[in-house]
Amino acid sequence: MSNFFKKVSIDTYLKSDARLVRSLNARDLIALGIGAVIGTGIFILPGHEAADHSGPAVAVAFFLAAVVSGIVGMAYAEFSSAMPVAGSAYSFGSIIYGEIVGWILGWSLLLEYFLAVSAEATGFASYFNDNILNSFGFNLPKSLQAGPLQGGIINLSAVLITLIVAFIIYQGANLSKRVENIAVIIKVSIIILFIIIGIFYIKADNYIPFYPKKFQTAPFGIGGISTAAATAFFAFIGFDALASNSAETIKPEKNVVRGILGTVLISVVLYVAFSLVLTGMVNYKKLGVDDPAAYALKSVGLHSFNKIITLGALIGIFTAMLTMLLGGSRLLYALGRDHLLPPAMGKVDKFREVPDNAIIIATIVAAFFAGLVPLFELAALINAGTLLAFTLISFGIIPLRKRKDIVNKGFKMPLYPVLPVLAGIFSLYFILMLPILTKIMVTLWLIVGLLVYIFYGVKHSKLQNQESYKK
Repeated sequence: MSNFFKKVSIDTYLKSDARLVRSLNARDLIALGIGAVIGTGIFILPGHEAADHSGPAVAVAFFLAAVVSGIVGMAYAEFSSAMPVAGSAYSFGSIIYGEIVGWILGWSLLLEYFLAVSAEATGFASYFNDNILNSFGFNLPKSLQAGPLQGGIINLSAVLITLIVAFIIYQGANLSKRVENIAVIIKVSIIILFIIIGIFYIKADNYIPFYPKKFQTAPFGIGGISTAAATAFFAFIGFDALASNSAETIKPEKNVVRGILGTVLISVVLYVAFSLVLTGMVNYKKLGVDDPAAYALKSVGLHSFNKIITLGALIGIFTAMLTMLLGGSRLLYALGRDHLLPPAMGKVDKFREVPDNAIIIATIVAAFFAGLVPLFELAALINAGTLLAFTLISFGIIPLRKRKDIVNKGFKMPLYPVLPVLAGIFSLYFILMLPILTKIMVTLWLIVGLLVYIFYGVKHSKLQNQESYKK
């Protein structure tokens, strides 16, 4: 058991990641962050959460999720400043807590990334099939619009968009960031346009009651808002993806924190404003659809603007997929780099300078889930892994500050140790507020992960087999 808690030397990770090219600056990271955060989360989740858990108070739920994510984001920024390595929470956990904790984080985040890409892909397919293909009179057969759980065979559009995103990422970080930078400007402009136009169609009656009594469950009557906020964390997993790219960031001690905090500020304004306008245009009871923004515009007769919103949704979800698949492939690379998974995952293509095998495996898994599993079955599972990582990274600031061998001359989380502890406690609270089925499924996933570690990881791990790693 003592071997499970061996800690990795930061110098080992820095040496291994030297093969990756540092080409991302703060602007690129903000584009990647907004690319991840402003995707399915804003174009689909506000409608479902308003209808199912919180009513118009969904705006409050997104605000709470954004605030907690922003505080945790500062913890991520401090870790990235002190340890500019690939793998994000997995690598951080392996250095601070020991290999088994790092593995649990990495295994949880693998689920998060793969399912996030899949969920984004099914969200993309919903908008594309209903508002693009159908408008041109081209209707895919039901068997090609959904997986077996929804009476079909495969969600073809979701699989195809996953493959297109993977092709772009396979060309290297430079192409990915150019696509992100352009697409983010377009989609944010379209969201702002929706907010401005929608303001003129708000009906005050739609805000009454703002927080319906049927959602006022335990604890203290805020159960509905809390559950909506817990689910909304799906929208804010981009922070981990930014930290995953620390090894490819120029001056990470400065640029990662700028990327994270810039993403938080822009995202919270857009999410809250979007949610308020959406629930003001249409009664929350009618918003349990997969394209709530397009539905809201149709309901007030703005059919031409509906096409513009659809374009924004497609671009927004596409860029979110780019960031998530990029972060997931880098995490898979890190696990292969350390031989906790087959070492082929840690191979870097010498021409494109990307972890090619990791990208291929991540694409296959994401495409499989995108083609066969419905969106909200995926979204529910994603949040538990996210919140577990948020919890351990927040509390991890305390042992990080005590490490004499890790020198951090960059960003440090303010109000230490109060803020890190509060961030950890809030993250734990939202884990408890997740649906019971979600907690059961994630527990089973973690048990499988522990078995993989015990029967494969320990035997092949570099940490367990090389003296160059710190005990």
